[in-house]
Amino acid sequence: MAAISRDTNETLIASRPPPTPQGGMVSWLRTRLFSGPVNSVVSLVTLLLIVRLIWPVIDWALIEADWTGSSRADCSGEGACWVFISTRWSQIVYGFYPMAERWRVDIVLALFFMLIAWLVIPRLPAKKIAALLGLVVLPIVAWVLLLGGLFGLPHVPTRAWGGLMLTLTIAAVGIVGSLPLGVVLALGRRSEMPLVRAMCVIFIEFWRGVPLITVLFMSSVMLPLFVPANVEFDKLLRALIGIMLFWSAYMAEVVRSGLQAIDKGQSEAGAALGLGYWLRMRLIILPQALRLVIPGIVNTFIALFKDTSLVLIIGLFDVLSIIQAGLTDSAWLGFATEGYVFAALVFWVFCFGMSRYSQILERRLDKGYQR
Repeated sequence: MAAISRDTNETLIASRPPPTPQGGMVSWLRTRLFSGPVNSVVSLVTLLLIVRLIWPVIDWALIEADWTGSSRADCSGEGACWVFISTRWSQIVYGFYPMAERWRVDIVLALFFMLIAWLVIPRLPAKKIAALLGLVVLPIVAWVLLLGGLFGLPHVPTRAWGGLMLTLTIAAVGIVGSLPLGVVLALGRRSEMPLVRAMCVIFIEFWRGVPLITVLFMSSVMLPLFVPANVEFDKLLRALIGIMLFWSAYMAEVVRSGLQAIDKGQSEAGAALGLGYWLRMRLIILPQALRLVIPGIVNTFIALFKDTSLVLIIGLFDVLSIIQAGLTDSAWLGFATEGYVFAALVFWVFCFGMSRYSQILERRLDKGYQR
């Protein structure tokens, strides 16, 4: 037995060719869905159920749908009547913005989506410049163009804003304002100074303890009662401030969870190198903490975007409110399904886009932490 063992140990295994890589859709189906008799049966039954449930929706929304026309008389009634959306498209996008000035909205929307593409596409350089333009330059340009009153542009009051442009304005301001304020509140809640920590705790718990509808109602109805009669705040501006403060409290808790996940030795190592508090936060702690809580941050952004529809209670008409107002038109009664399906599709596109970008950002920033 010893001789056999010695011979076996001294015998080299002959080289073999590498395994043939298998990829593509056929290989994926074979390994994931049809790897055995039971899995094949379950996959086929599930596929039949999906087709049975999805096909009527596809038939109603696409195949039998009516796409062109100018009135309900152009709808056959066999499928969805998207004529309702096409005839009101300009109002859905621009709200009540004056027809002659809508080019200003087009410029702002074009700049907005160009900056988004610049930040999202990985191959485009100078991401920091794009972020700086989006956080500093674009808000100023958008406010001047949309509101007017400067450089010869006619003034357009915010009560004329509406539709998709209003939804994107509220969401963008809320996102850009709530994140840095939430970071400051999270740092303040972990501060060693009792007064700062107490103020941040009170602020966060107060705003988290009231519903957003109450915040909007107070900003629109109650706040003017507590200011002098000659002082007037724009209704949209009050709503933007309320939304920003409300969501900054939730953002603070998300960021605080990331700060607590960072080992205390990171800060101690920075202090040993002679770095002050703010340098340690900016160079060491916050980059790691924010990277860890990207899913929570994006989840808060998505909730904020969906809650923009609550501004209807203070008389502002976002994209969903514009569609609801169109459904009250006697010429279009009975087409609520098409209106709400389109509104849901608009919200889904933006929310899904944020979700997918967060996953891409997570993979790009993944450093393979080892504990």
